[in-house]
Amino acid sequence: MKTIPIDYIEFKSTDIEKTKAFYAQTFGWTFTDYGPNYTAFSESGVTGGFELTKEPVGNGALIVLYYDNLVEIREKVKSAGGTVTKEIFEFPGGRRFHFTDPSGNELAIWSEK
Repeated sequence: MKTIPIDYIEFKSTDIEKTKAFYAQTFGWTFTDYGPNYTAFSESGVTGGFELTKEPVGNGALIVLYYDNLVEIREKVKSAGGTVTKEIFEFPGGRRFHFTDPSGNELAIWSEK
């Protein structure tokens, strides 16, 4: 079986500008903005991003895996007992879907196609 590595980590943020300032000043991360509600970070050892939310941040990190065939891997997720929570959608740079594992942990899988 082909292994699928963690490719991207996504956090929630209640204030994008304060979040960027904190991580830049504290850890030296750099940022690329994708509109007012999203910023991606680099220079951290792994790439990731912060998504603006108005909700209180509880489980703030979203682990994002990469797989080139989203339809195929979505079916594998479902047949193994996962639940798709957001169907495949497009975003700048690709497409992805979200799912929960049998314990309720939310993850996402993305592809450039």
